[in-house]
Amino acid sequence: QLQLVESGGGSVQPGGSLRLSCAASGFSRDYYAIGWFRQAPGKEREGVSCITRSGGRTTYADSVKGRFTISRDNGKNTVYLQMNSLKPEDTAVYYCAAGGLVGLVPNVYTYWGQGTQVTVSS
Repeated sequence: QLQLVESGGGSVQPGGSLRLSCAASGFSRDYYAIGWFRQAPGKEREGVSCITRSGGRTTYADSVKGRFTISRDNGKNTVYLQMNSLKPEDTAVYYCAAGGLVGLVPNVYTYWGQGTQVTVSS
């Protein structure tokens, strides 16, 4: 069983930055593709970014392209989401997910974290 724990959320003013972390534990030596998703109140869960097992390929939603950067450190079993130039519309609970396939749709992932709140407000 794989456990994922997100951290790094918080409150920030528009234009600010946050770095989210997704730490994985309790799994085999195989690495997983990781996706970041977010869900705002009253909205569906939205794919934000994802990264392949090796970290060699990344994908971003159009809404965050150029502002967010996903990366991973397999030695630390951790995936990061650097979020810059944050906007109020980025406010949501952010989740990381792990699975054998990579993509920006929730159903390709098997394991999910509990989420971390990001609030962007002046």
